[in-house]
Amino acid sequence: MHPHSDFPEWLEPMAATLTHDPVVRGPEWLFERKLDGIRLIAFKRGSDVQLFSRNRLPQHLPDIAAAIAALPASDAVLDGELTWGREGIAYHVFDVLWLDGRPVTALPLEQRRALLDALPFVPPLQRVAEVDDAEPLERARAEGWEGVIAKRRDSPYEHRRSKQWLKLKCESSQELVVGGFTDPQGARVGLGALLVGYFEGDDFVFAGKVGTGFDAALLTELRGRLGEMEIEKPPFTRGTGLPRVRAHWVRPEIVVHVAFLEWTGYGKLRHSRLLGLRTDKNARDVVREASDSPP
Repeated sequence: MHPHSDFPEWLEPMAATLTHDPVVRGPEWLFERKLDGIRLIAFKRGSDVQLFSRNRLPQHLPDIAAAIAALPASDAVLDGELTWGREGIAYHVFDVLWLDGRPVTALPLEQRRALLDALPFVPPLQRVAEVDDAEPLERARAEGWEGVIAKRRDSPYEHRRSKQWLKLKCESSQELVVGGFTDPQGARVGLGALLVGYFEGDDFVFAGKVGTGFDAALLTELRGRLGEMEIEKPPFTRGTGLPRVRAHWVRPEIVVHVAFLEWTGYGKLRHSRLLGLRTDKNARDVVREASDSPP
């Protein structure tokens, strides 16, 4: 068979599924750092190298293309992440889909990694190393990473979003101000969720709801305090999606510390939970923290 006869024009990249269960455990999983760059798929046929984003847009990166062209493989399809930093541009390769005339996507991940280990990568090419800490997410927090990817060692490469790869993100946290609350539902006491926001100039911006992280005692205590602060109209001056039913409005004075996964494109908290009350901070000083602002 001619080595390039079935060489693919395009292969859809595998995508990880975001999970909010940080306890992914067991020897069947391996962990890698979640890199904050752009996905890059490399197609090498002899000395001809083509680079594409995950949306199949061609990328012009001569240094990376030259390094891939120099690899001792007649043809290959590599998958990885492109980053820019103080050390310059780098292509962090974490998977191989095709090598020397044949597809390798059906092989288990560990075997595909072994194939990559046999390739002599030199900068700007890098191998994505396994994170073998007992608590990978703790390492990610300590090092300031975005998170980690957990991958099943026995998984084939699937051309779709898969639960064989799980994306675990580090939480962010910041202070927010309570501007309202909703009534409890079912057997819950006190209140359903806090409606929180932050100040931006003279505006009080709605940032969404916080409905977990409370115990019954805190729910009852908060309900009592907020009941004394009720006002008729929402104190929020900006923001969409304010609840219209079972909502109560309060003077924006109570500061809470909230953990969350990320800000949505609409400026709301995603997967938020209450960490506690902050009595040492003035509500008017609470702004959206810059590290979590959209790029």
